[in-house]
Amino acid sequence: MQANLMIQGTMSGVGKSLLTAGLCRLFANDGFSVSPFKSQNMALNSFVTKDGNEMGRAQAMQAEASFKEPSVLMNPILLKPTNDSQSQVIVNGKALCTLKAKEYFSWRKNLVPLILDSYKKLSEKNELIFIEGAGSPAEINLRENDIVNMGVSRLTNAPVVLVGDIDRGGVFAQLYGTVNLLLPSERKSVKGFIINKFRGDKTLLESGLSELERLTGIPVLGVVPYIHAEFDDEDSLAPRLLENANKHFFPATKKLDIVIIRLPHISNFTDFALLFELDFVRVRYVFSVFDLGSPDAVILPGTKNTISDLRELKKSGLFESILDLEKRGTFIFGICGGFQILGESVCDENGVEGGGFEKGLGLLPIDTVFAVEKTLREVHAVIGKTEFDGYEIHHGNTKIKNPESKKNIKEFCTILLDSGKTEADGCMTKNVAGTYIHGIFENGKVTENFLNFLCARKGLDEKFSVRDWCEIKNERYDFLSRVLRENLDIPKLYSIMGIAEKI
Repeated sequence: MQANLMIQGTMSGVGKSLLTAGLCRLFANDGFSVSPFKSQNMALNSFVTKDGNEMGRAQAMQAEASFKEPSVLMNPILLKPTNDSQSQVIVNGKALCTLKAKEYFSWRKNLVPLILDSYKKLSEKNELIFIEGAGSPAEINLRENDIVNMGVSRLTNAPVVLVGDIDRGGVFAQLYGTVNLLLPSERKSVKGFIINKFRGDKTLLESGLSELERLTGIPVLGVVPYIHAEFDDEDSLAPRLLENANKHFFPATKKLDIVIIRLPHISNFTDFALLFELDFVRVRYVFSVFDLGSPDAVILPGTKNTISDLRELKKSGLFESILDLEKRGTFIFGICGGFQILGESVCDENGVEGGGFEKGLGLLPIDTVFAVEKTLREVHAVIGKTEFDGYEIHHGNTKIKNPESKKNIKEFCTILLDSGKTEADGCMTKNVAGTYIHGIFENGKVTENFLNFLCARKGLDEKFSVRDWCEIKNERYDFLSRVLRENLDIPKLYSIMGIAEKI
């Protein structure tokens, strides 16, 4: 018999995605066939499945935790903001249209049959479904036609566990206020509270927990400590992206200084998660020309709006500063939209990202024209002798400008096609390179070679050894599972879902 549980939060960023991933691993380790599900996600960090579909990164992470292959059934609707008031709507892994927020909110009820169909297909293949909500269920202005919180709980008959973030303060008000803004029928679905991101002595919470239970009649299932471990994040408000490392402080233990330009519409910043794990590298996101300093490498990441972000680079002064660093020999690297920015021009004649034309940095002799159809595919490629896996998500078609240009550059890497043929990807000069392939730094050997290359350019006799990101993540899913088992009332969760432990 299939069972389910829905994880909702008092607000965005309380840890729903991570707790869902941890529960998926915990119950998978207990012998259940488990799958995550989130009806609608909004994120610029997306994942490409093996069959060439696009889905939310968080559900791909949760699928990994469940020992399952990521599928768009786990996230049938993905919204990718193109600006503050509109998003590209991706349904069943393919871009359907671009809508303003008001248009989407009035239209989204038409997606209910799709949501139910995806959920049903997952249920047929799994014993347990862990459903993640979005934002808060107490957004009373959005209650009508809700398809991601209590609306999904009703559709799937899922009991709800509500998560609050004590690290931000006011956790009792978060939980109590959320429950009391729900409709009476919705309140009945809430079967427990989880307090997340706690630091300190739990005994100091006891009186507050008892009072919360008395006031609401809902049990507290546990207090989860703040977990000091990074996982793939999909939120553009992730703490790491908002931090601004001091350019003047360079610890003696760090051998290299790598800057990632914090573009306004940055996407797929999980490309760099492994770099942040390394003790011998300082990696920092930079917002301002004043924080650029003199790094060993500058990385231009992916973006959901290349032309808009290119214009912002020019306004901020970072455009000229990057050109100046390149002249002084700094290595400049671009991925996807960042690769496009390195070229001579970007043209959106079809209005895919709002339209327009903009001159790029001109560091590579390439031009990019946006096509209406999006390229979505997993790839297996090789740089030198090192093979690696990655994925592509882009509308841009990029070409070298003229035959004469080809004499001065070479391909960055080679994609190995299933047919046995090969395909060149990206290009590079002496100290500038770009590629369309995301996930390149998730491969330990590729990352190792890149860092050793930077050290050699700097005159350092250093050789590093780097593990694959997937290996590190897998260990962390087990760690997360152990933390939840130690701090949550797992028998009570079994009871809420109406299932018995497997012997």
